[in-house]
Amino acid sequence: MKKVFHIIFLFSFSVTVTAQVTSENLCYLVNTPESFESFKTNLSRISIVAPQTFLISENGTISGSVDQRILELARENKIKVMPLIVNKSFTPELLHTLLKNPAARKHSIEMMLSYAKEYKLDGWQFDLEGLHIADRDEYTSYFKETAEALHNKGLQLSAAVVHSVEDIPGPTPYHQFLYENWIAGYDFKELATAGDFLSVMAYDQHTRRTPPGPVAGADWVERVVQYLLKKGVAPGKISLGIPDYSVHWYPDYTKEKGGFSNGQQLGYNAVEDLLKKYNPELIWNEKAKCHYAFWDNDGVYEYLYIEDGASLKPKLDILEKYKLRGISVWVLGKESPDFWKVLQKQTLILR
Repeated sequence: MKKVFHIIFLFSFSVTVTAQVTSENLCYLVNTPESFESFKTNLSRISIVAPQTFLISENGTISGSVDQRILELARENKIKVMPLIVNKSFTPELLHTLLKNPAARKHSIEMMLSYAKEYKLDGWQFDLEGLHIADRDEYTSYFKETAEALHNKGLQLSAAVVHSVEDIPGPTPYHQFLYENWIAGYDFKELATAGDFLSVMAYDQHTRRTPPGPVAGADWVERVVQYLLKKGVAPGKISLGIPDYSVHWYPDYTKEKGGFSNGQQLGYNAVEDLLKKYNPELIWNEKAKCHYAFWDNDGVYEYLYIEDGASLKPKLDILEKYKLRGISVWVLGKESPDFWKVLQKQTLILR
């Protein structure tokens, strides 16, 4: 009897392990108590922490710092630290001026190396957004220059890149706006080849600028991955961007704009508060593989598209299907209570 139980136990353990996929879990962290507490609570599930705490100026000056508590916890738990470098408010003009100035680019790289030495960082991630199509070549050159300099010092460089699903703008003026001002400036293959990996922002499928819809529908996320692979980006260079926030659409008004539809990103605590307040029916969108709800607020419908453990699992299935490097989660502190349970069940962390 003991022998039979032993065999069953071994078989069960084997099935559990093989059902998981190895994942490098990068998690973004912002300067809020909620974000820090989430980091501290989930150290065993994080491979890389990426604090969004450094800004770059048009002259290449980088300003910011890393919380010593984060550095100590990361060091104790063998978590890599790769802060983001951000152009403030994702200003296109600032980024354009920086990219056109070789001296500013060189200055910024020198500052990255200095900060890395001071804080004992493992590398950096470019989060330079609002990149216009006209600045594509300059951005690629700047990224390559930085990658070479960092690699020579044993440091990593990655880039957060805006999602794309095809080489053409799309059917509407909104699609053209995204293409020219947010997407087409990234040479995905060249960046992936020069750097260590790309964190593809496979989220914000729908935003405050669009009608209500999924934050990151599973069907759409898979299209984003397929596009990168088609462009020649190796699966091992793709970190799949995962949203843990939800979005609430509601009627709004300002004197300048008049009445309009607005959307706001919410953490899960705020999601639960809205659900309790209006008590709507939760509806499962099978195509997007996420829950959503809507309700009548004095004659005007409001919508809520939810990211939680149920919507996370299909995205992790995509990670496994295409053998991707891992995930990049935006942002610590907004996740649902079941987010980490699903992540731990589906993946083995790569350190």
